[in-house]
Amino acid sequence: MTDRNVLDVYRHEVDAPRAEHYAHWTPAGRRVLSTEDFFAKTASFADALAELGVTRGDRVLLLSENRPEWHMVDLAALDLGAVDVPVYQTLTPAQLAYQVIDSGVRVAVAENPVQMAKLLEIRAKCPDLRHLIQIEGEGVDGVLEFESLALGEDGGAEERFWDRAATVEDQNLATIIYTSGTTGEPKGVMLSHHNLVQNASFTNRRLSGDRTDLALEFLPLCHTAERLAGYCYMQHSMSKAYCTVEHVGGLFSRIAPTIFFAAPRVYEKVYQKVAERVEASPPAKRRLFNWALGVGGEVNDLRIMGRPSGFGLKLRHGLADRFVLSKIRGSLGGRVRLCISGAAELPKYVSDFFHALGVPMVEAYGLTETSPVAVIGSIEPGKIRRGWIGQALENLEVKLAADGEVLVKGPSVMVGYWNKPEQTSEAFDPEGFLRTGDIGEMDGEGYLRIIDRKKDLIVTSGGKNVAPQPIESRLKQTPLVDVAVLIGDRRNFISALISPDFGELKRWALANDVPFDMIEDLLQQPEVLTLFQEVVDTVNADLARYEQIREFRLLTESLTVEGGFLTPTLKVKRPAVGEHFSDLIENIYSG
Repeated sequence: MTDRNVLDVYRHEVDAPRAEHYAHWTPAGRRVLSTEDFFAKTASFADALAELGVTRGDRVLLLSENRPEWHMVDLAALDLGAVDVPVYQTLTPAQLAYQVIDSGVRVAVAENPVQMAKLLEIRAKCPDLRHLIQIEGEGVDGVLEFESLALGEDGGAEERFWDRAATVEDQNLATIIYTSGTTGEPKGVMLSHHNLVQNASFTNRRLSGDRTDLALEFLPLCHTAERLAGYCYMQHSMSKAYCTVEHVGGLFSRIAPTIFFAAPRVYEKVYQKVAERVEASPPAKRRLFNWALGVGGEVNDLRIMGRPSGFGLKLRHGLADRFVLSKIRGSLGGRVRLCISGAAELPKYVSDFFHALGVPMVEAYGLTETSPVAVIGSIEPGKIRRGWIGQALENLEVKLAADGEVLVKGPSVMVGYWNKPEQTSEAFDPEGFLRTGDIGEMDGEGYLRIIDRKKDLIVTSGGKNVAPQPIESRLKQTPLVDVAVLIGDRRNFISALISPDFGELKRWALANDVPFDMIEDLLQQPEVLTLFQEVVDTVNADLARYEQIREFRLLTESLTVEGGFLTPTLKVKRPAVGEHFSDLIENIYSG
């Protein structure tokens, strides 16, 4: 039977019960739930929401880190025909108030007292907000406890859950997801059950999996990509482990997942940590690592072409894997059979590194507005193209406009923007294709790669177009660079603001006897300026003259999500960076 709504997708999990189906991981340990426990709590919470007056079309806000309760609230709201509004925990009270008021939230669920405090602060400004529910921690008057509403003791709740689920139509609105946005006011993307189910079903045609898999969900579930991944895992009846981005580094080896989704920066960090350890090793170990990685790359090259390895290569690969490659895979738990990258460009050197380790990786492309996957790669030999993301899902049409903008049409493209009919209309071309805002290239077989965001392209005063992201990505190949931002729109040359990885820079300074008291002092040392000039020169060597970075400045502060410089998926908010460092930028060009 074809899945019609998200509740049908969830039923695959219920129909494949196990004692340890869901695990919530923290540094202190893990909390395990069986299939039956999870479903009983979900069904009871759906009943509780109904008793609070939640009905079809009402909006339910969800403010929580990744944990089993996130999906309980999601499924319970959808079971009532309600619309959930998932939001990031990094939002300020003012940002949260905008989304609560704009969407007309009736019930808000927060994870803990810290997040609930934001809702309590803005409650008086939100006329539609009737009820507040807290998942864990000591509550206050006027706030309901999740556990008391999700006891899971009424056996009849489960039957009522499926009775209601059967009435949810595929065209019913399922969620409003506010785009974090690198510019402007957030827009509420409306996605229907049909959008989400179609996207999960056709994405799963590219991703193999079954109930023996353990899927790890650590990127925020309020982000469409991780949420869609969760529905894909449901369709395959996989067990799931939940944790936070903050804790995942220390938990990977303990959780030992077989599949996970992550943003490119996560994979870059893994690569950089390995590179740091190798660089600090004796020369013999460095040579062994480089040899092993080279052998792994040879094996992967043949695998991509669908050709077997010869006896000699197999023998060398066995040794390389035993002494080097398997140990690096062990830092990810040793069981990863597939990892998926999305939300930004994946640098080729990172992809090559993971494939050489023996960890297959696919890249996906899309937007919140496309539910989100529009294009995804493959691990099937003969269908892998280095330097290209992949091909469009079979139920979508993807093409390029005359100026190179990627256009998408099909059943997983959004219903529209909440309360924004004009912007909804502007988002589509006359043929009904969604304008993605990304500039891409496509080959004769429909393989796509993204050049940059259309609005991020730098046009120099000489009329040259420069795509900043590929250059920024190359700057970040060194562990010394945390974030790089290219400047130069309507200017006569390209410059860069570089936020160093201060931990790595301090280690380098100590190893090279460069004295410093404060980080500001360190960044002014001639040896440090020379070090970063060498990084810039290396990148410049392969760039056209008009693309080359003529000047750079080292920033004394980190560019973070909390500081307002990055989106939750770690994309640079260029207007925020430009405004905050306007004096520094003017200094570069006035000089």
